[in-house]
Amino acid sequence: MAQKTEIYVSTDVEADGPIPGRNSLLSFGSAAFTADKKLVGTFSTNLELLEEATPDPKTMQWWQTQPEAWAACRNDLKAPAEAMKEYVVWLRQLPGKPVFVGYPATYDFMFVYWYLIRFTGESPFSHSALDIKTYAMAMLKTPYRDSTKRNMPQRWFDNYPHTHQALDDALEQGALFCNMLSENRT
Repeated sequence: MAQKTEIYVSTDVEADGPIPGRNSLLSFGSAAFTADKKLVGTFSTNLELLEEATPDPKTMQWWQTQPEAWAACRNDLKAPAEAMKEYVVWLRQLPGKPVFVGYPATYDFMFVYWYLIRFTGESPFSHSALDIKTYAMAMLKTPYRDSTKRNMPQRWFDNYPHTHQALDDALEQGALFCNMLSENRT
């Protein structure tokens, strides 16, 4: 039985606090790449706030320093149930098995997984997420806390902006991961 090709779904989220449920997912963007860095699709959406959630004061202070990103994630809002159902459809139409990729995966995956389970009852990613920072730690043979972007080789980075707008950041991180993957495999 042939194994289905993995599609690396680089995903970035923007939220109004540190944890889903108590805080709301504001927006997220995903950029789906093949291992050879071919972009096969993108998905992005802005979400309405959860009725029961409360924005975190520290996070909202940070958002005040990012007016363009804030404005971008508050346009064309969708109900979370609608957005997550559309996301599942998009993930299922990808030409391979989706693998969640994040930086940091622990934060981004936590929100996406929570919203997927709450609003669709399923996660096409299963329980798995690949963390770019952990992958860098292994490649660079450095401690985890030293495996930051500023300590990564410049050759791993393409010329993508980091805007705190979810899809922009997902594209940047996806290219970074593919460059690391290519180098690690050669």
